[in-house]
Amino acid sequence: MSLDTAVASALQIGPDSPPVEYTIDITTVGARTGQPRRIEVWFHRVDERWYLTGVPGPRNWYANLRANPHFTVHLKHGVTVDLPATAASVDEQTRRRVITTVLDLQNRPDIAARTGGQRHDLEAWLAFSPLVEIVFDDNDIRSLP
Repeated sequence: MSLDTAVASALQIGPDSPPVEYTIDITTVGARTGQPRRIEVWFHRVDERWYLTGVPGPRNWYANLRANPHFTVHLKHGVTVDLPATAASVDEQTRRRVITTVLDLQNRPDIAARTGGQRHDLEAWLAFSPLVEIVFDDNDIRSLP
């Protein structure tokens, strides 16, 4: 796939991006059913890599990715495209860096207002939040600056 400018722009989210730009859909394969499961999630870009995480607690999408790490990212703001990817586990140092960055974003006043203004507990997120790196199948995407 030749990397389209709109796709590259949609993937270059950062701390100043509006919340809507973090929103994507993913399609995973059900861990028990083997059926496709599509849900809306937020993705994050930290140190030029992409991640999926969520509030502490079990998540079906995470169980599905642990059983079958191949999935599809569906961009939907500014561009509509389906991007094949693989979920990769992260080490503890990366986990701390990514979760800290995500919580800094979640605690921004404009985003915290959307979630009831509650502050998020770093230790709870580190201990109980799902986290995977999104590794896009397309080499052009992986080499974005």
